[in-house]
Amino acid sequence: MRTQVVIVGGGPSGLLLGQLLHKAGIETVVLERKSRAYVLGRIRAGVLERGLVGLMREAGVDARMTAEGYVHDGTLIAYDGDMFRVDFTKHTDATVLVYGQTEVTRDLYAARDDIGAKTHFEVENVVIEDADSDHPFVAFREGGVDQRIDCDFVAGCDGFHGVSRKTIPADVRREYEKVYPFGWLGILSETPPVNDELIYANSDRGFALCSMRNANLSRYYIQCDASDSADNWSDDAFWTELRKRIPAAAADSLVTGPSIEKSIAPLRSFVTEPMRWGRLFLCGDAAHIVPPTGAKGLNTAASDVHYLYQGLRQFYAEGDAAGLDAYSAQALARVWKTERFSWWFSNLMHHAPGQSDFDKKMQLAELAFLRDSPEAQASFALNYVGLPY
Repeated sequence: MRTQVVIVGGGPSGLLLGQLLHKAGIETVVLERKSRAYVLGRIRAGVLERGLVGLMREAGVDARMTAEGYVHDGTLIAYDGDMFRVDFTKHTDATVLVYGQTEVTRDLYAARDDIGAKTHFEVENVVIEDADSDHPFVAFREGGVDQRIDCDFVAGCDGFHGVSRKTIPADVRREYEKVYPFGWLGILSETPPVNDELIYANSDRGFALCSMRNANLSRYYIQCDASDSADNWSDDAFWTELRKRIPAAAADSLVTGPSIEKSIAPLRSFVTEPMRWGRLFLCGDAAHIVPPTGAKGLNTAASDVHYLYQGLRQFYAEGDAAGLDAYSAQALARVWKTERFSWWFSNLMHHAPGQSDFDKKMQLAELAFLRDSPEAQASFALNYVGLPY
């Protein structure tokens, strides 16, 4: 087979890149190691930055998102019995959109079906070959048959455990990682959200987050030990603990019900450099991971997609490789700023094992400063709605 760009990974970042490239007249083939049903069954975040919303519109895949998404122009932060609101529009004239990542993926698959673009599911033994040459190709096995796709470029959108990052020689890449000593126990329930906006809570018992997907689908999290298991938590135990960590008014109005999904997500920060090797470009979790605090994972992948899409469009339309040559440095500059925000917000809201009384006082002082300072709130809002591309 032959195509212009092979996209390894059929998650939202790979699909969004494929749709944008299609709009620019650039042909793609997507390779996904799991089934379509598996990809659509993954439960992920649901807060979309302004940049991602703009890319969905540019790709022409925004109709259902616009109709069903919930615009949020602020968020609530609780601590030490107090709660305050950060107004996004006041400080940035921008908003975020609550729309589940699964729905984003569903919309992108439907759009890919509509244009008849090639997507191969349940592929095995994917190998990216000759990425450091002008003639890369991707070999894989599908249905027991060995296949090969020759291409101009490869976009590695296959996540942390995929083959793309590992294709870059170990002596070329440098990796940075921080593993946090706690995780998030999360449940999804078919109940109305406790509040119209998200509530981030720092309590003496640990962090909690009240989030939502729609008017009758809520997502809640509590900080737990990194070695804990979801099997150790009944629904009743979760709801009881959540009530103890959020403000009393929210706890009193909390509607509970059986969980339809329950899991523990570890927290870590990870970045690999560079994000390009020859004609292989890394996007999203293949290159970087952020803690879920602040919902930056998918949104940071979207910024990678933006830079790569612009570089590829410039290359095919004008024969100019400047955008591709600048991709890694440009993407990483924004990645590290996003990593900083997620790291800062995570340290602000969680209780680490062995945290001293001084550490706790510093958290409270930082939260009080954020509450009282318009300038601090402006910085928070800018990072939350998304740094400009």
